Amino acid sequence: MGRGRAKAKQTKVARELKYSSHSMDLDRLRKELGTGDDPAPESEADDPTGEPTGR
Repeated sequence: MGRGRAKAKQTKVARELKYSSHSMDLDRLRKELGTGDDPAPESEADDPTGEPTGR
């Protein structure tokens, strides 16, 4: 017992995340994650057809 307050706080935080409109700074996020504008190298996992690449 005694979980009511913790659950209420989790519910409040979840609702705030779901319904509030947060503005995202995508450039800052890219810098923070360490990704550049270079596309990711293609691999067989990225192939939507699922066909072998002939290796």
